[in-house]
Amino acid sequence: MSPSPTDSTYRAPRWLPGGHAQTIWPLLRKGPMPAFQRERWTTPDGDFIDLDWLPRRPDAPLVVLFHGLEGSSRSPYARSLMRHLADLGWNGVVPHFRGCSGEPNLKPRAYHSGDADEIGWILERIAAAFPDVPRFAAGVSLGGNALLLWLGTRGDDARKLIDGAAAICPPLDLAAAGHNLGRGFNRVYTRHFLATLKESALAKLARHPGLFDADAVRAAANLYQFDNLVTAPLHGYRDTDDYWLRASSKPHLQDIRLPTLVINPKNDPFLPARHLPGPADVSTHVRLEQPAEGGHVGFVSGSWPGRLDWLPRRLVRFFTEFT
Repeated sequence: MSPSPTDSTYRAPRWLPGGHAQTIWPLLRKGPMPAFQRERWTTPDGDFIDLDWLPRRPDAPLVVLFHGLEGSSRSPYARSLMRHLADLGWNGVVPHFRGCSGEPNLKPRAYHSGDADEIGWILERIAAAFPDVPRFAAGVSLGGNALLLWLGTRGDDARKLIDGAAAICPPLDLAAAGHNLGRGFNRVYTRHFLATLKESALAKLARHPGLFDADAVRAAANLYQFDNLVTAPLHGYRDTDDYWLRASSKPHLQDIRLPTLVINPKNDPFLPARHLPGPADVSTHVRLEQPAEGGHVGFVSGSWPGRLDWLPRRLVRFFTEFT
């Protein structure tokens, strides 16, 4: 099902050149919030997650969107996709990973790039609630990696829950992405992530004393150090190297058994293009799309000041092939 990975309808506007500008500009173009209805689910281990739903449309297709690192239903990509789904009369939902909905979660664990079990539990419950409509899952950045990991490790069983999937700018090789975020201008993104990650971790430490060293967390200068102190030990990994190795989705792309679109711009500041997969790295069910530009979950289109409608339209066009 895969054309050449370089085949893509996306073209960045001339007034917005470069991967960094294409990554940052959408943060200024969020647009209005959709009319969400929030629902809280209790997790099997006694924690909770919050899900933001579009008003339910009987018999309409459903898209589940898994957000990125420190993202939420308020993120620009979530707003634009959910607004587009609402205009089409489709169903849509943004499940928040633990601690990302505006309220701290209860357990010491939070969320991470390899959260395939959490993805599976969420999709199982959604499939039970929407048994008779086409169901699709999309994941952005961290959420895209976790979704691909779930798809690759579940194989044919994934078909029981969804009909198609898409991953947008997933950091397929976590070591390559993690080290790249510690270099040059990319340290701006790292500082942005660490500001909220550290705040959440220290708040968690106040509720669960002894989880990790507070002073070391405050001193963490990059994601490698933070993941070594917090993310890896809290989620069953030996250290950062073990986490980044075992949670990377790239080695599992050959095991995906349902239609899956993977979009990775070649100028994404988070993951250098030399680490992107080629056709030989994926199963025949995976369609690689690697436009020359787009930034990290940017995909701005149109004349200044730009629109964020290319990505929602691309995802729906892919999903409608299977409805």
